[in-house]
Amino acid sequence: MAEHYRVYWQPGCSSCLRAKEFLKAQGIAYESINVREVDGAMAVLARLGAKSVPVVAAGERFVLAQDLDELAAFVGGKLERRWLSPEALVGKLDLVLAATQRYLRQLPDERLHAKMAGRERTCLDLAYHIFVIPLAFLDAARGGALTFDYFERLAPAEMTTGAPVAQFGQGVRQDFAAWWGEAAKAAWPETVRTYYGTQPTHAVLERTAWHAAQHCRQVMAVLEQAGIAPDGALGPRELDGLPLPDEVYDDEVRAVTA
Repeated sequence: MAEHYRVYWQPGCSSCLRAKEFLKAQGIAYESINVREVDGAMAVLARLGAKSVPVVAAGERFVLAQDLDELAAFVGGKLERRWLSPEALVGKLDLVLAATQRYLRQLPDERLHAKMAGRERTCLDLAYHIFVIPLAFLDAARGGALTFDYFERLAPAEMTTGAPVAQFGQGVRQDFAAWWGEAAKAAWPETVRTYYGTQPTHAVLERTAWHAAQHCRQVMAVLEQAGIAPDGALGPRELDGLPLPDEVYDDEVRAVTA
């Protein structure tokens, strides 16, 4: 008898979208549970022992589906992939952060403060989130831990326009460049602590780069919806090698912005 899989997810979650796309590509059917719409869904996750999404469950067994290798092992699927070097990943991440800074200067205020579909997060919050993603990695790489609360942070109340968020992003870029300069001179840690377990540093760096890139694609989509051509749009050439989802936003919600 085939397993009955349940996927717990939320709109705008890059790892959730990628996990669902992987299951579809494997021909694996699943029950889709949007934790922001289904009453009691988070209580079920808490009972299982999970505190974040995406989660793929079968009965009482579950996997935190941030890592496709772990998801593939859980469902018995096949995963073929290629790895970019750490140097290439750092370069692509900086490309994404710089692009986000440019797009923030293009977005009109009414678009910046529009809520993303199915979320309380605004486009301004989303751009801020893009810059927080590498901060979370740096915390772990410097001996701390990448915790889920990083990804729940919203733009501070004083950041009401794109300019201060872009300025914040510049500080993140400089901090990351400084860390990479030091890491290149010395042995960086083989593993880092995250909310989904101890993971290889290379894998978390990859996730940092594609996670930020996926949200940057969403910001570009907001610009395009407003009839604004993104300044230096990132396309297949710039993002080549990153294991991005096929879709820009989850196909179970109506649009990129509400």
